[in-house]
Amino acid sequence: MDLNLRDIRAFIAVAQTGSFTQAATRLHLSQPALTVQIRRLEDTLGLRLFDRNSRNVALTPTGRDLLPLLQKSLHDMEQVLIDARALGDGASGTVRIACLPTFAASSLPELVQNLKKAVPRVSFQVRDVVASMVNTLVRNEEADIGLTGGDLDDASLEMLHAGIDRLVVVCPKRHPLAKRRRITLADLGATPLVLTAQGTSVRAVVDSAFSKARCVPEIACEPTYMMSAVAMVRAGLGVTILPASAREVRAEPELVVRPVDDPAFTRPIALIKKRGRTLPPVTEIFVAMLIEKLEAD
Repeated sequence: MDLNLRDIRAFIAVAQTGSFTQAATRLHLSQPALTVQIRRLEDTLGLRLFDRNSRNVALTPTGRDLLPLLQKSLHDMEQVLIDARALGDGASGTVRIACLPTFAASSLPELVQNLKKAVPRVSFQVRDVVASMVNTLVRNEEADIGLTGGDLDDASLEMLHAGIDRLVVVCPKRHPLAKRRRITLADLGATPLVLTAQGTSVRAVVDSAFSKARCVPEIACEPTYMMSAVAMVRAGLGVTILPASAREVRAEPELVVRPVDDPAFTRPIALIKKRGRTLPPVTEIFVAMLIEKLEAD
């Protein structure tokens, strides 16, 4: 059975006005065209909906019972069309993003706020995870876009934007390295380090830099999250290496940040999506805002 929305509108108009003539005027139809729609609906339902003669039109008992059901169905379907149009033109929808914790705690809140101002009906699903998990979530389509770190070598993923994030040394103000304007890899090799765990994008950069220099660092602790690394540095367990953009760095007045005098201490950043997949329009809007932010930083 194939119900036509125009036929349902015609039925409701006749039921509300009690007149084919008035209903036809309301719907901007000719009366014969309206009559065809009512007959088609009756044939589809296999029911007589109106008792009519040359003087009046009245709902049959069955038509009277069906009226509230068809009114609700029409309202629901019209709402579906409204929602579909909103999704199609980016006026609503959900941005599903997987991203590095650094980004989630620094730039993301402002971007979310800006998009909500432009698109009040947008919602966000945010997965702040390590780089390898960002890639997995996008590959498995559990997130539509991802901001990841490290080199992208997965053919199933498409890069939308590429950039870099410089790494810095974080240490207590009273630490000997705090007195230096720039720190070398040799300095780091002679200092206990608090490094984020293997599998994180920062750790991959640090390990690569030490490996190329044929230097084995002294690792005091290996936490997963940057916040934990900062707490361990604050406790005097060593110094850590974090992205310069990390909010955790700026939130600690007793700690200082020093640049590393080595070009290897930069982390590639990539905005990615699943190759061959179409992004929701509202996500396309967010991607444009995100790329503008990344290029400005």
